[in-house]
Amino acid sequence: MEIVIVGMGYVGIPVAALFADVDGFNVTGVQRRSKRSGWKIDHLNNGKNPIEGEEPGLADLIKRVVEKGAFRATDDTSVYGEADAILIAVQTPVDENQLPRYESLRQVSHEIGSQLKKGTLVILESTVAPGTSENVVKPILEEQSGMKAGVDFNLIFSYERVMLGRLIHNLTKLDRIIGGITPECTRRGIELYSHIVDAKLHATDSLTAEVSKVTENTYRDVNIAFANEIAIICESLGVDVHEVRRHVNSLPHIPGDPGKNPLRTMHIPGAGVGGHCLPKDPWLLKYGLDTYGNFSFDPRLIIESRRINNSMPSHMVELIKEALSKKGINIEDAKVTLLGVAFLPNSDDTRNTPTYSLYNLLKVLCAEVIAHDPYVKEYENLEISNDLEATINGSDAIVLVTRHEEYKELSPTLLRAKMRTPVIVDGRNNFNRKTYLEAGFAFLGVGIPRE
Repeated sequence: MEIVIVGMGYVGIPVAALFADVDGFNVTGVQRRSKRSGWKIDHLNNGKNPIEGEEPGLADLIKRVVEKGAFRATDDTSVYGEADAILIAVQTPVDENQLPRYESLRQVSHEIGSQLKKGTLVILESTVAPGTSENVVKPILEEQSGMKAGVDFNLIFSYERVMLGRLIHNLTKLDRIIGGITPECTRRGIELYSHIVDAKLHATDSLTAEVSKVTENTYRDVNIAFANEIAIICESLGVDVHEVRRHVNSLPHIPGDPGKNPLRTMHIPGAGVGGHCLPKDPWLLKYGLDTYGNFSFDPRLIIESRRINNSMPSHMVELIKEALSKKGINIEDAKVTLLGVAFLPNSDDTRNTPTYSLYNLLKVLCAEVIAHDPYVKEYENLEISNDLEATINGSDAIVLVTRHEEYKELSPTLLRAKMRTPVIVDGRNNFNRKTYLEAGFAFLGVGIPRE
């Protein structure tokens, strides 16, 4: 098979490498030569992994499939005309009004449709609002190709469940949902994914698959919002939310009769929610409802959960002010150091990182604010250092936003020697509060007592 993957990002790269590792499959990755991402083309063609951080198995896999000639990257979109299967994995963000931005998706659909050959399987892997496959992608492909979807070519929506640090594992070991616009489209999708997925393949229709994807991420977002709200309650009451969470989640599950004793899985509260999915997928779900639903409905729980999670950087600012005041420091006079720019530990993924929101709030309040990250070299207008000790030096407050492994090794002795004022604000339960209090630090954090 000739397979084309459109979009060499956190989804497209590992998917392309996995298919290229299948005997008889030839895979081409399509990537625009943009200022931000164009470098990936040469990087991949040299057998190198563009994704920073800990990603088990991916670098070796890319090197292997490039060396055997089964995978290459290009910006030449003429490869669509020779493809037996085309997977679309472009970004689908939302704008400032929380409406989907489908510029890339529409452009790629036009380019694919204009060259589509009969019998090709087109797979939409990008997360989209429910109804997008049928109402956006399908009409473009049909108009540009002059063919009929489900008859002359196949169209399915099949979403990934990737997580940085577990890309290969999640793509191969987790169940996959495959939703075609016809049963035959679904069958073709199952046949293709069976080559790389060592788990159950669930057959459904495209709309159900689209709703399932955004619901899956919205579920997590709502659960995190609940944890964040409980954390603030715990702060006010003077108890540790992490101990509360352990108690809540200790309720034993009865495998033989789970309905009578459902498992509790309270999520972990923190400094904010980032990533490509959780901050936008609830809005995609709402957009699908508003645009294609048969009647109007206001999803209040989902929207309020988004508001709570978006407010956590502001809550961190209040904790920083209070912690500094314990040492007699006004925030206007303070140098504040943010630890972590990536939204996820031990990765370089900065998409929708809460660190950026927190940085923007602080830069108009503090004398100086700087961020450190071991993996991220640059991000928009944010000042980043990769030298941890230099970043900490002279700081009045250390604010932990991302729980990178490197930060777990920090000690009160090291920080006390480098900092001007011993203040810690822990947004991810990284530090041992008791140890730092005993060392003379002012110590506050999300969901822990403020005394």
